[in-house]
Amino acid sequence: MSVVRFAAVLPFLGILGGPIFLNRASPLIFGLPPLFAWLLLWILLSSLIMAVIYHFDPANRGGRTSQQ
Repeated sequence: MSVVRFAAVLPFLGILGGPIFLNRASPLIFGLPPLFAWLLLWILLSSLIMAVIYHFDPANRGGRTSQQ
């Protein structure tokens, strides 16, 4: 397993770590409570991290043919 795939654990840890530290109602961040803003941030970061993993995964190199 590639080292890059271990980056897939980051969203899991980020989403689970937020409620421990951000469980309050103020101050608002972009009109959202801190916990909701944190979760929204990690949803967006998860997409970015998965794109990086896809890019660096050797199984996704060109030259393969798709099977139907």
